[in-house]
Amino acid sequence: MTLVAETSPSHQSVRVDLGERSYDILIGAGLLAGAGTEIARRLPGIRAMVVTDATVAGLHLDALMLSLGSAGIDVSQLVLPAGETTKSFRHLEEAVEAVIAARLERGDAVIALGGGVIGDLTGFVAGIVRRGMRFVQIPTTLLAQVDSSVGGKTGINSPQGKNLIGVFHQPSLVLADTDVLDTLSPREFAAGYAEVVKYGLIDRPDFFAWLEQHREKIFAGGAERAQAIAESCRAKAAVVAADEREDGARALLNLGHTFGHALEAACRYDPARLVHGEGVSIGMALAHRFSVRLGLCTGQDAVRAERHLEAAGLPTRIDQISGTDFSVEDLMRGISQDKKVSRGRLVFILTRGIGRAFVARDVDPAAVEAFLADELRREA
Repeated sequence: MTLVAETSPSHQSVRVDLGERSYDILIGAGLLAGAGTEIARRLPGIRAMVVTDATVAGLHLDALMLSLGSAGIDVSQLVLPAGETTKSFRHLEEAVEAVIAARLERGDAVIALGGGVIGDLTGFVAGIVRRGMRFVQIPTTLLAQVDSSVGGKTGINSPQGKNLIGVFHQPSLVLADTDVLDTLSPREFAAGYAEVVKYGLIDRPDFFAWLEQHREKIFAGGAERAQAIAESCRAKAAVVAADEREDGARALLNLGHTFGHALEAACRYDPARLVHGEGVSIGMALAHRFSVRLGLCTGQDAVRAERHLEAAGLPTRIDQISGTDFSVEDLMRGISQDKKVSRGRLVFILTRGIGRAFVARDVDPAAVEAFLADELRREA
């Protein structure tokens, strides 16, 4: 399979090549205002429902509804509460029933306007209503633009772990408007940047070096920001095209996530304590330190990764989470429920250095427990 990327004066386009289910990711300024035209051109004659959250609705919903209406799309809307707790059975049911009540048909579309929470939930709705509807992603956070909106992973959380309930359901189109990122708080933007860094740490050392040189410009906006988003999307699209359902190489995209998801679960998904990108940042730092402990990675590379994350305003240690009161047992409970566990064996994404991540299968639980005990002891 091949990956096609092209540039126009107004936006960049990255193709996710999945045969008949291929789709484009459009990246650039002003795409929200043109969303109706893009969607109507690619999905002619559809009716649609926009699903968003209360925070995003106040910022961007009117502009999107105007764009869709101007393009002749018959559209309704559903506004859900903001926050990770929205990824629940309760709000899944609410959204499913709203789509059915709107009498949308299988060929119609559900449009996600929001961050990763809304995208994951809405994609799950589209995947299960009428056994599969069309789905459009309009991500409004950096994290969603470079990660969760691409690749077709959808779902909700369980009290026992993050993203344990869901389906693979690819979107028909992703519209990543770089202008909407200006409405993010510094903390939200930094959290999304953790996922950008991830692509460099996995297998693109040159990209990581470029990020080290251009981080300040990426945070300021402009051409470097769009370039970082496009490169991240190219990295993910290539992996998804090769391994759509995470049977092999796609697992590498979870660098930092096994530790990070366990920390989120231990925090009960409280965003005041920890948001997803912060969990990933700590998780990537832990993955590098654990790799050093196992003799796989040099301490110099681990420190280099940590310093870049810290320069971006991201946490790299467990004790940087407010109200830290975790035990090894708490974290191991979350790790054992991780989706990458295979027949009870722990599977981690570890590294041999910057840009040299790999899938480590059958990791010794005792080694993980001892490492976490030392981390918690060091930070006490």
